[in-house]
Amino acid sequence: MRKQTLRKTLLLLSMLLFPVTLNYFSPYLIVQGSFAGIATGSFLLFAALFGSSLWFGRAFCSWVCPAGGLQDTCSQVVNKPAGSRQNIIKYLIWLPWVLSILAGFVTAGGIKAVNPVYFTDHGISVSAPPAFITYFAVVLLIVSVSLIFGRRSFCHSLCWMAPFMVLGNTLKNKLGYPSLHLEARTEDCISCKKCDRACPMSLKVNEMVQNRDMNSNECILCGSCEAVCPKQVLRVGFGGQKQSAAKSNYTEGA
Repeated sequence: MRKQTLRKTLLLLSMLLFPVTLNYFSPYLIVQGSFAGIATGSFLLFAALFGSSLWFGRAFCSWVCPAGGLQDTCSQVVNKPAGSRQNIIKYLIWLPWVLSILAGFVTAGGIKAVNPVYFTDHGISVSAPPAFITYFAVVLLIVSVSLIFGRRSFCHSLCWMAPFMVLGNTLKNKLGYPSLHLEARTEDCISCKKCDRACPMSLKVNEMVQNRDMNSNECILCGSCEAVCPKQVLRVGFGGQKQSAAKSNYTEGA
């Protein structure tokens, strides 16, 4: 439970700092900057998210992301599971967006400058009335989607950052080198399905345990399932994933 307390504290701090960090998550400013040949703060952040996902998967989503914190707050109001069909939507948004970024840099003749504080006021995103309008519009979008379509629906359907981390997560799972991942002792599972109810991403964790395959690109490695499991079947750990033919089993002290 200490781990969950820390995670929720970090999400709260991230939510409070969202007016400062908003433009570093902006999908629009990265395109605008690309046509001027500028690698913006959001460009650098998204590159860092891909890099971090090669070792930590989508842990950013559950530990640091302000939008994740907003959605977890919304789940205290409406706690219905999100539909798995939403997952494809983010890729339909992401692909043309990435192509527009590439087109921008090609048009500009490549990256000519790096500006981490692009379109901010000395690094602060929301410092004037017009910026507050953008901020509240983004918050309203995230909150509305979560309340209407279920837990972390924005993560599932509209998040433009998630595909970067999905790519990194897929690569690390394929290669099997030491990284942060979810493990399970299938033989100890009593199928109480508390893990299913606790999962903020509405994953069928119990089914994953029974199938001995814990690698889901929608798993954000929050450890909520680990925290509620009465038999300590589940664990978020750092290590190699090519451990056994059973893939998802772990041993004490591993």
